[in-house]
Amino acid sequence: MATKKLQGALWQRITIAVPYLWLFVFFLLPFGIILKISLADPVIAQPPFTPFFDAEGGLSITIDNFLFLLTDKLYAVTYFKSIVMAAAAMMLCLALGFPMAYGIARSSPTTRSLLLLLIVLPFWISFLLRVYAWMGLLNNYGVINNFLMWVGIIDQPIQMMYTDFAIFVGLTYTYLPFMILPLYATLERMDLDLIDAAQDLGASRTTAFWDITWPLARPGIIAGCLLVFIPAMGEYVIPYLLGGPETLLIGRVLFDEFFVNRDWPLASSVAIMLLLLLVVPIVFLQRSQARDAEAAS
Repeated sequence: MATKKLQGALWQRITIAVPYLWLFVFFLLPFGIILKISLADPVIAQPPFTPFFDAEGGLSITIDNFLFLLTDKLYAVTYFKSIVMAAAAMMLCLALGFPMAYGIARSSPTTRSLLLLLIVLPFWISFLLRVYAWMGLLNNYGVINNFLMWVGIIDQPIQMMYTDFAIFVGLTYTYLPFMILPLYATLERMDLDLIDAAQDLGASRTTAFWDITWPLARPGIIAGCLLVFIPAMGEYVIPYLLGGPETLLIGRVLFDEFFVNRDWPLASSVAIMLLLLLVVPIVFLQRSQARDAEAAS
């Protein structure tokens, strides 16, 4: 009996240790390497940054890269524009995804399976091919402009490619399923008797939605917003292909610093700042949710 308890405790520790080991190897360790590079100076060598310890064994670190980011307006504008584009795409995904997820959750099981398949189906096609398809739709003589000129709405093509509008459309289309799926998972588990009870007590459909459906769907809303905002913030392919080579979003700047300018320390500093912009709000959000849960209990 004691042996079985020891084996059970051992397996429990192993089960708990596996995700922590995964986080250490694939998150904390790479983060430590990037942080180390961000505290170095660029050099023309291989690797293109100064070592962590000098010839005398002392620390050779600098925070000049972070000071440069804080003083150069270009990076401030780039970060701000990336946040605005990602937040706008997130809000549109929420506006489009919530009614779609609600409709799927309230449909019959057969229809629900078909609708979920249609949501997941784009993932079976290469992400790059889907972005290229939008290039064919949005360019000056693409499907949309040709159709509008054919029906006589416009006389000449509308410039949609290589604009912020094209980036916005690409981000919304790409990350919309990431908003729908967590919302559906939350709404599908919601007890409909609560809404019926509220309406029986005199609440209108609008009141029942804002007082019952929306609060109960909040976990799915938060999860969907994070799943859309975080990857959209650092997106590189969509701004490069739909926004053009002159588009300055943080993903493009990060790529250029690494592979064009070969300034690995500055690029690592850009990555660290991006990570802080994403992680710090999430930590505060989790603490706020934990305090709300404790207050409710």
